[in-house]
Amino acid sequence: MPIAVEQLDLSGFDLIISSNHAVAKGVITGPDQIHICYVHSPMRYAWDMQAAYLRQSNMERGVRSLYARWLLHHMRNWDVRSASGVDVFVANSNYIARRIRKVYRRQAQVVYPPVEVRPWKNLPSVRQDYVVVSRMVPYKRIDLVVEAFSRMPDRVLHVVGDGPEREKIAHLATHAPNIILHGRLSDADVENYMCHAKAFVFAAEEDFGITMVEAQACGTPLIVFNRGGARDIVRQDNDIAGPTGIFFSEQSAEAIVAAVEQFEATVPPIDAQLCHTNAQRFSEEAFRQNMFHVVENAMALQNEQ
Repeated sequence: MPIAVEQLDLSGFDLIISSNHAVAKGVITGPDQIHICYVHSPMRYAWDMQAAYLRQSNMERGVRSLYARWLLHHMRNWDVRSASGVDVFVANSNYIARRIRKVYRRQAQVVYPPVEVRPWKNLPSVRQDYVVVSRMVPYKRIDLVVEAFSRMPDRVLHVVGDGPEREKIAHLATHAPNIILHGRLSDADVENYMCHAKAFVFAAEEDFGITMVEAQACGTPLIVFNRGGARDIVRQDNDIAGPTGIFFSEQSAEAIVAAVEQFEATVPPIDAQLCHTNAQRFSEEAFRQNMFHVVENAMALQNEQ
């Protein structure tokens, strides 16, 4: 809660780096301290996704709805006010940088989050099926991916993950033997499915999309929704290095089917080594170097004042 984070005594530090998706940026700092805020997203439930959160929580009407809307109104006011205590905003994607500009009217530097991208020496050469790995919650839109593959009985889809939508997803896949639900798996098993997949299919609008990068690290092409952090991850046909995936422009089963057919018809096929190389842009070492430059520049600017 905002009042809790405001009680932290950080007066003994010259540099404060907050990792924010809700209230962390509200820490109170002095004029001789530097506050760098790494933003995963402005609080989504209070801003552009308020209607969706109220709908999912069954609070669109009634007394509880009125109270929630009143509370979220005050959260928005606090969120904007607390942004003035941040010296440097850093966003985890260009999508989040645009949200920061929209909500706080501030510019943000973009530093992609760290992803464990191991150096594969021998990428799998045999790739047969498709895969989606995700928590089963409404905004991930696993239902659309399953619906799309139910219309493509000759193409196998592995669905890895669990969550409150599992029963709904299982019902959608009831009459589709080509769709295999695995539930929650170990990291090693998840990696195995991703590394042997023809493509990783994903229909959500993500703030960034670490799982998409992990798939690319396995040499696996992406078939993903053309919104959010995916636009930072996927290299397209017009990229000088070559494509690492295919976009679809709307969240619908029809669009996913068309994208899979486009992927299947792509000649030459998307190169696995190119996908793996693309993932290195999001490595832990790249994150350390980029954040070091942000801190170094902020400290230098402070010393000049």
